[in-house]
Amino acid sequence: MTPAAVVALSCIAIVAVASTVIGSFGVRFARNTSDFLVASRTVGPTANAGAISGEYLSAASFLGVAGLILKQGPDALWYPVGFTAGYLALLLFVSAPLRRSGAYTVPDFAEFRLRSPAVQRVCTIFVIIIGWMYLLPQMQGAGLTVATVVPSLPAWSGMVAAGVVVIATVVFGGMRSITFVQAFQFWLKLTALAVPAVVLLIFVGGNHQPFNRPAPPQFPADTTVSIKTDVLLRVTQPVVLRADGVVDGTATDGTVIWNAGLHSVLAGAKLGFTAGSSVPIPNGLPVRDSSWLTPLSGDSNYQLFAIYSLIVATFLGTMGLPHVLVRFYTNPDGRATRRTTVVVLAFLGAFYLLPTLLGALSRLYVPQLLVSGNTDAAVLLLPTAALGGGMLATLLAGLVAAGAWAAFLSTSSGLVVGVAGVLATSPSLFPRGGVRDFRVAAVIAGLVPLGLALVAARLDFSQTVSLAFAVAASTFCPLLVLGIWWSGLTDRGAVAGLLVGGISSGGAVSLSLFGLDPGGWIGLLLNRPALITVPLAFLTMTVVSKLTRKRLLPDVPRLLLRLHAPERLGLSQDRTHRLN
Repeated sequence: MTPAAVVALSCIAIVAVASTVIGSFGVRFARNTSDFLVASRTVGPTANAGAISGEYLSAASFLGVAGLILKQGPDALWYPVGFTAGYLALLLFVSAPLRRSGAYTVPDFAEFRLRSPAVQRVCTIFVIIIGWMYLLPQMQGAGLTVATVVPSLPAWSGMVAAGVVVIATVVFGGMRSITFVQAFQFWLKLTALAVPAVVLLIFVGGNHQPFNRPAPPQFPADTTVSIKTDVLLRVTQPVVLRADGVVDGTATDGTVIWNAGLHSVLAGAKLGFTAGSSVPIPNGLPVRDSSWLTPLSGDSNYQLFAIYSLIVATFLGTMGLPHVLVRFYTNPDGRATRRTTVVVLAFLGAFYLLPTLLGALSRLYVPQLLVSGNTDAAVLLLPTAALGGGMLATLLAGLVAAGAWAAFLSTSSGLVVGVAGVLATSPSLFPRGGVRDFRVAAVIAGLVPLGLALVAARLDFSQTVSLAFAVAASTFCPLLVLGIWWSGLTDRGAVAGLLVGGISSGGAVSLSLFGLDPGGWIGLLLNRPALITVPLAFLTMTVVSKLTRKRLLPDVPRLLLRLHAPERLGLSQDRTHRLN
């Protein structure tokens, strides 16, 4: 094991130990169900904003955004814009009324608003689906980080280690415990990107080639690329390389000259390039640096539709993410919830500047990741590539690895709490609903996605997370918006809308996660379904509710008044759970 690998692995271990130790402080105060589920609703706005930012800034934010910037340029900026702007929609429409409902979870809110066990059960199912979809890239991100910084270790070792730490923290401390952990991990993640960004700007800021060259990026040094999946590469000018594997349909072991055009490479091949050679670009991505800087410069004919669908998914999906919503229940009141959301917007806006900058620098210093397709590793490899090795580069790489692990642990902890809380408070699954049931539910909530991560194929982290956003936007967004702001919502309308939006979006993204991409409009709709499925869910809820208006609850005006009236009027009332 190299010194750099030892440093990186040590930093990862320190983060895991520190998270466990900090979480242990919360264990001393976690005595009842309210402590485990919502930290007894005593978390202040600033502390809660740090915890929310910590769990929200996941593998997709820490690694995925920079990787997408490396590939797509400005078009990828819609991801961080959408991830941040989703909190604005949540602030305007959902956060304070949701807190005033007094619920512990989204299914609890549905039961409070519609008094329907059927709606509650359907919500429980979708919370679990969304939570596990979101957990999948977190576990895979932990494996990618370990395998990248310590090549001698398999990816599954990182997944298992992260899973054990997360499950242990949640089982023994619940929400009160992970609040301390997530706030610490947010500041660690911010530091882990800010320090390398500042150092790289100081040391290499003016010593690189311009970004707007009318040519492809170039390899800064002799580079060997291992191809993990079949790829079709585009070349705009002749490239001389050494190939070992199946290239252009022929088994090759020696020097190859690629002329301008498309060239296929099968998984298992190794390609060797000399310093200064042009980088072959995967088909469909911007080839020249000048086009990479130009919005909508890819080869796809459906880019504008894909962007609009991504905007809908990320803007509206945030309000349907279980690990985000459950944190708003921890605020003392609706006013504190609004203040929390404003602080979160500031934190996220500052954070996303950093992966954007590092993604742009990755185009210059780690362009080989475009060939291998492993662009999510850009931030992890950038310090060493840009600084050329040495102790400073090793320390920065270790800091980035530590920040990456903090991202996985914080988001995974929030997701496990969100899913476990829904399972533990579901009468049909755990009739008692106490601390013991919560702990059992937490183990289930963590082990299932860990098993899926070990066998599922890995997509780009930001793209995988955006699929979870699409399902959340197609299910809980209509339920929350209509349930809070429209008196005409009925239980049957809610169930119909949840099923139509959930099945249509969930079916599409499931096919994408299993690698089915037929291309064209069908492939686009499988990867970006929100522009169709979200309006469909809203329409279904509205139409079915109007057709079943006889099922409206007689006290709907009182319920809506409780959601919207200020706390000083004394109408809000928190739910209570019996402790076993």
